[in-house]
Amino acid sequence: MLLHVPNVLDRAQVMRMRAALETADWADGRETVGPQGAGVKRNEQLPEASPLRTTLGREILDALGRHPLFHAAVLPQRVLPPRFNRYEGGGHYGLHVDGAVMALPDGGQLRTDVSCTLFLSDPEAYEGGELIINDLYGQHEVKLAAGDAIVYPASSLHRVQPVTRGARLGAFLWAQSLVRDDGQRQLLLELDTSIRQLSDSGADTGALLQLSSVYHNLLRRWSDT
Repeated sequence: MLLHVPNVLDRAQVMRMRAALETADWADGRETVGPQGAGVKRNEQLPEASPLRTTLGREILDALGRHPLFHAAVLPQRVLPPRFNRYEGGGHYGLHVDGAVMALPDGGQLRTDVSCTLFLSDPEAYEGGELIINDLYGQHEVKLAAGDAIVYPASSLHRVQPVTRGARLGAFLWAQSLVRDDGQRQLLLELDTSIRQLSDSGADTGALLQLSSVYHNLLRRWSDT
């Protein structure tokens, strides 16, 4: 499932984060990946121990937690604190797949079911930098408004095109979902969306109750927890 999640951050939040990131101390992005990833990665990231990363990451997690579409699509069980990157001067990230399991700050582990990229730069402020995601239906090019996010299966091959003008700032994170299977998560999202739309249209309450029962019983059946 490839899904655009609009308006995760408002304009004021975006501008404040951008101002903080413009003066941040960045590190070579290759320090955070293994040898295979380092061979195709050319960008900068906030260091893992950066207090700014912690502060801005907490704000993003709070915003995602309040966003109904993100919650309905991802059904997050655990979320890795966001990381921040910058691409400029030809910076890019070649074709790769994200690691299947990552360490949590508390010492636990997280299975990466869903990847999420949050755009912080306005699309007209830079050239290139498109996120290219491969799936069974081909390649999808993503370049969203600042404050918007894209969620997609972490199992997808993907890359970031070289940035040839300006700078591309963004945040990215991974989530372990209550529902491991992407196809099942998509069915649940479609059912949840239909229930909300029918409820808003004043549909029969008995029928809505039956549909809600189907949704929750499927979630109960498919959930890992």
